[in-house]
Order: sequence, then C-alpha cells, then structure tokens
Amino acid sequence: MSDTDRPRSPFAGMADFSARPPVRVLSRDEIEQMLAAHRLYLETEYHRGHRANFASADLSGQDFSRLNLRGIKMDRAVLRGADFTGAQLQRANLIGAVLQEARFDRADLSGARLSGANLVSASLANACLAKAEIEFALMAKALLRGARLHEADMSGTQLDGAVLTRADLRRANLRGAGFRNAQLDEADLRDARLGGAFLVGALLRGADLRGAYMRLAKLDGADLSDANLYNAEGLTQAQLDLARLNSGTKLPDGLKGAEDAKG
Repeated sequence: MSDTDRPRSPFAGMADFSARPPVRVLSRDEIEQMLAAHRLYLETEYHRGHRANFASADLSGQDFSRLNLRGIKMDRAVLRGADFTGAQLQRANLIGAVLQEARFDRADLSGARLSGANLVSASLANACLAKAEIEFALMAKALLRGARLHEADMSGTQLDGAVLTRADLRRANLRGAGFRNAQLDEADLRDARLGGAFLVGALLRGADLRGAYMRLAKLDGADLSDANLYNAEGLTQAQLDLARLNSGTKLPDGLKGAEDAKG
C-alpha cells in the first residue's frame, strides 16, 4: 500500500504551528544570566529575579540537565539535541518548540504545555508528563518507555514508531492519535480515550485497556496478545477481526477472539 493510500488520522493537518517569528540568537553569558534570574525567581517564591523567557531562541544542544526550570517560557524555541535529563519542567511552556532528539529522561514535565512541539526521536524514558498538554505534537520514534502520561492530552499527536513500553497512559486523551507500528507492550491504558486512534501494526501485548473508549480506533494488524480489553467501550467485532489476538486476550462481553477469549 502506498503512503497516499494509507488511512490518515482525522486530525492530520488541522493544527498549523509552522509560522515562526525570527529565531533569537543568545550568547552563552545571556543564557547564564537568564537562568540565574529564573533560579532566583523560584528560590524567592517570585519576589526577586524574573521568569526566564527563551521564546523563539536557538538553544540547540544546550545542557539544562537537572536544572529547576519550573514555569519557564521556551515556546517556539529551537532546542534540537538539548539535554533536559532530570530537569524540573513543571508547567513549562514549550508550545511549538523544536525538540528533535532532545533528552528528557527522568524529567518532570507534569502540567507542561507541549502542543504542536516537534519531539521526533526525542528520549523521554521514565519522564513524568502527567496532565501535560501535548495535542498535535510530532513524536514519531520518540522513546517513552516507562513514562507517566496519566491524564495527558495527546489528541491528534503523531507517535508512529514510538516506544511506550510500560508507559502509564491512564485516562489520557488519545483521540485521533497516531500509533502506527508503535510499541505499547504492557502499557497501562485503563480508561484512556482512544476514539479514532490509529493503532495499525501497533504492539499492545499485555497492555491493560480496561474501560478504554475505542470507538472507530484502527486496529488493523495490531498485536493484542494477552491484552486486557475487558469493559472497553465502543469496540466492535469488526475492529477485532483485523487485529491479532491469542487465548490470553481478554475481551468485553459479546465479542469473540482466539478461543473466544473472555475477561
């Protein structure tokens, strides 16, 4: 099947984050001064210093590892290959930022705003993105192994080929998200909203999908071996007939799979 014949997410092309203001070029001294002012701003509970504003700045390859960057402004910044390992980025503004191949392993991005960001091939292993806003982001081939994404808004996000093994996606909004050939083995998707999601060729072996909403989700070739879909809502026999099941797959009442697996 050619790329033009492949089914596409209904959200594809809806969000346009391509228009960018001119990129700001900052010296190393300017970056250090802004970070120092931000650190003082946080340490004095907002009485001294000021919140750092790196909006539209080119910070490619910069090392922000283990820094306290809570609430920082980096919207539309260019951060290719930047290192945020172990950083505190709660409620940070990273809307539309270019974060290709950036490293966020073990970082705390809870409540952060990442809508429209480019996180292609970024590493977010064991990162916390609870309640983060990540809608329409580009996250193809991103590493999210063990990431905590419960209650995150990832509607329309493209995660083709991403690794989400053992990720926590409880109650996440994944409506229209693209997971083509993604790895979701043993992921926790309880009560997640997967309406219209593209899970074509995805690996969901041992995943927990109890109570997930799956109306119109594309499961063509998805591997649901040993997955638990008990009480999943909106799921039809036609969807399951296109997926791969085994005797360990647990299904909602009224649906049939390998050896008529039940919950």
